[in-house]
Formats: sequence, structure tokens, C-alpha cells
Amino acid sequence: MKCITSLPEAQDFVAQFNKGSYRRIVVLTGAGISTESGIPDFRSPGGIWSRWQPVQYRDFLALESKRLEDWQRRYEMLAFFRSALPNAAHRAMTGLANADRLACLITQNVDGLHQKTGFPEDRLVEIHGNSTYASCLDCGARADLEAQRACVDDGRSPRCDRCGGLLKAAVVSFGQQMPDDAVRKAAGAAQDCDLFLVLGSSLAVHPAAQLPALAVRAGAELVILNRDATPLDSLASTVIRTPLARTFADFGGPGADIP
Repeated sequence: MKCITSLPEAQDFVAQFNKGSYRRIVVLTGAGISTESGIPDFRSPGGIWSRWQPVQYRDFLALESKRLEDWQRRYEMLAFFRSALPNAAHRAMTGLANADRLACLITQNVDGLHQKTGFPEDRLVEIHGNSTYASCLDCGARADLEAQRACVDDGRSPRCDRCGGLLKAAVVSFGQQMPDDAVRKAAGAAQDCDLFLVLGSSLAVHPAAQLPALAVRAGAELVILNRDATPLDSLASTVIRTPLARTFADFGGPGADIP
């Protein structure tokens, strides 16, 4: 395993993703890519979950008070998500997709920053959902978060206009089942890639943390770009410890210049 800590060396290394022989790149992004855009981390010491006790899914279903607590938090986080802009690492991934080198991007993030770069929806798997809109727990209809604010401020849980079911931010809450389709698509992509890149994930949260190992077992090369060591570093050919946005600052490629 090679460990790169020099920024110029890291920039030279990632340049090969645009020019090399890789044609089926799969990427897993975690909190580390979004913190460089000003999005607060959830799980790290001092992160959001160290200040707020997460609302369990069973409690959301059972208790009006917990539903309203969850909604109020979503509005606080929505302010961060709306003001945040994608950084060079987000844009570089869109460039790889537009160059038809990146087959699938799996993200653990719920902030919608990849979409802000115009990343192709058919190549994006949001394995933990998305916190920038709501969905109905009964019929699955999508709903605007802002449109529910008056209801929440009035002390009532928002309901679906279509079927009357409970609305909830479209994230996977603690204790909620992972979306089967997303997990299957992510696993299939990991087993069919020639290069698996990890960008800003501690690889501590499952099932996403299992995906790099799936890729390696299927014959792919693994490269991990993360500030700290991860449990899967020993499987990687290269680990890079430099800041993601600066590492990809001069990456270039079709679509990488999207503002």
C-alpha cells in the first residue's frame, strides 16, 4: 500500500483517473467531501449527532413529539444544504461521469451537492437517502420541505396530499430499513468496476463500508482518499491523506468546470 501525503503528488496521482485506462470507475463519497463545502459532519466528535440525539424511526412513527422534533432539525440542516456549494471534488466526479469513465457514484451524503453539479441521476445512488425533500411513508410521493413549514410551526405532522400518509424527510433514519434497490444497485456496481474510489468516507457505516471489499474481491483496484485511516486501508493500492477539494482543484475534464 502506498500512502500519499504531499498535495502535488496527490494531484498528479488523481490526474490519471481522467487519462488512464479505467473505464468503469465507481465512487463512494462520504461526509469528508461535503465538510469541505461547509456541511457539518454528523458522526465525528463534535458533529451533529454529538449535539442532538438522533430520532429513531420507530419513535418517528409512534410519537407526534418526535416527528416534530425531526422536522425542526431538517429545517435547520436545510439552511446549510441550500447555502453550500459543490467543491472541486464534486465537480471532478461529474467530469468523470460526463467523460463516460465513471459508471456509478454511491453517496452516503444526504445534502444534494452532487446534483448541484449536474451529476447524471441515472448514475447516482443515494444509499442513505436525501434530506432536501420529503417523501410519503405510505405511497412514496415526493413533497417539498418548505411547503410543510407552516404545518410544523402549527405543531402538526405534515401529511401527504395524495394519500394522507405521514411525510418524512427522504433520508434513512436510525432504525429504518435501507432501500433495497439502492443497496442492490450499489453492490452490483462495486462488483462490476475496474477502479473503486473512496472519497471522504471513514468506512465505518454499513452496508456502504462493505462495498470497497466487494470491489476488491471482484478484481478492482481500490484507492482511498480520506483524511484519516480507515478499516479497509490495507486492501487499497493507494491511500491519499490530502484535502479533497485541493487535490482535485486542477483535475479538469468534461463537466469539471461546472460552477
